[in-house]
Amino acid sequence: MKNEMPKDFNKKVVKIHDVRIDSDYAQWLTDIKARYRSAQIKAAVRVNSEQLLFNWQLGRDLVMRKAEEKWGAGVVEQLSLDLQAAFPESKGFSTTNLWRMKQWYQFYSDALTKLPQLVGEFQKTENQSNIKLPQLVGEFDASIDSSFPEIFAYVPWGHHAEIVAKCKDIKEALYYVVQCAYKGWSRHTLENCLHAHYYENNGGAITNFSDKLPSPQSELAQEITKNTYDFGFLSLPDGYDEEKLETELERQLTRFLLELGTGFAYLGRQKQIIVAGKTRKLDMLFFHINLNCYIVIELKAVPFQPEFAGKLNFYVNAVDDLIKTPSQNPTIGLLICKGKDETEVQYAFNGITTPMGVASYDNIQIKKIQEQLPSIEELKAQVQLLEDKLKQKV
Repeated sequence: MKNEMPKDFNKKVVKIHDVRIDSDYAQWLTDIKARYRSAQIKAAVRVNSEQLLFNWQLGRDLVMRKAEEKWGAGVVEQLSLDLQAAFPESKGFSTTNLWRMKQWYQFYSDALTKLPQLVGEFQKTENQSNIKLPQLVGEFDASIDSSFPEIFAYVPWGHHAEIVAKCKDIKEALYYVVQCAYKGWSRHTLENCLHAHYYENNGGAITNFSDKLPSPQSELAQEITKNTYDFGFLSLPDGYDEEKLETELERQLTRFLLELGTGFAYLGRQKQIIVAGKTRKLDMLFFHINLNCYIVIELKAVPFQPEFAGKLNFYVNAVDDLIKTPSQNPTIGLLICKGKDETEVQYAFNGITTPMGVASYDNIQIKKIQEQLPSIEELKAQVQLLEDKLKQKV
C-alpha cells in the first residue's frame, strides 16, 4: 500500500497525546541531530576550503605572473576595483585583502615541495591526542594547485593572514595553523598565543616526563609546558612573596589560563588535602582535559631550590592517592619559579618518583613606591571613616 501524506497535513490537528515517545524515537532523534550537526560542519569546512583555494590561486597568480612588472605598480588596486564591480556582494576583494593573498602564497612559496612533510611533523602529535579533523566533503581539488596543503582548509582566512603577518618562518607558521585546525582556536586565542610567543616557549620546561610517563602521554605533557611563562599582565610590589603572586594570578585568572595554554581547567587555590591527619595546601590545582590528569602547580617567588622538588613530589603523590580516580592518568607537578638552573633541576630530579617539570617566569611589572602608597582620596576616606566611628561612640 502506497504511503500517502495525510489530507489534513497542513492543518494543525495533531495533538501531543497522538504521539508515542519511546526509547527508539529518542535514539532516532539523537541520530538525526548528530547527522545534521556533522553536515553543518562539513558544509562550513567545504565552503571555507573553496574560498581559501581561490585566495591561494589568486595569490599565486600575482606572484607567478609578476603582475606589477607586467601591468604596472597599480595593477592590484585596479584588479580590486574590477573584481568588486563584478561581484559587489562579496567583501573579500579589497586592495588590502589582495595584497594579503599575495603575501600568503609568497610566504610559503620557497618551501612548496616540503609543506606536506612539515605539516605532517606537527600533525603527528595532534593525532596521538586522538583529536580528529572533520572529513572534507568530496575530493579536494588538488589538480589546480597541488602545493595547497589540505589542512589549510580547516583554518579561517583571517587566521591565515594573522599567522603570516606575525610569524618569522614557515615552521612557526605551520605550528599555529595545525593548532588552529585541531583545537579550534578563535581569532582572539590565536592573537594571544602569537603575542605570548607560544611556539617558541611551548614544550620548553625541564621535565622527567619521558622517564615517568608512557608514550604518547609523555610527549603531550611536554608539549603543554613552557620554558618561561610571560607574567607581564601582573603588577606587584618590589619584594613580593608567593602569597601576593598567587593572589594576583588568581585575580588575573583568565590571562593566566591563556598563558598556560589550552586544556587547563582551574580547580582552586590553596586546595586543602589531609595527609596523616595534617592539613596540606596546594598552591594551585588544575585538571588538563586532553591529558585527563590533575596538574599541581607550585609557585615560587625565588629561584629554584632543590628542596622544592621534594615538596612537589609529596603533593603529586598525595593527589594521586586521595583525589585521582582509576580512569585518570597520573598527576603531573609543575614548579614555576623566578629562575632556574638546569643542572640543579636535573640533580633534584634524581630519585623523584612522579612526573614533574620546572619552568621560570618573567616580565612582572614592579610597582613604584608611590603606586603602593594610598592616594589622597583614599587617605581622606580613611580619616572620614575614623571620624564617623568616633562620633558614633560619643
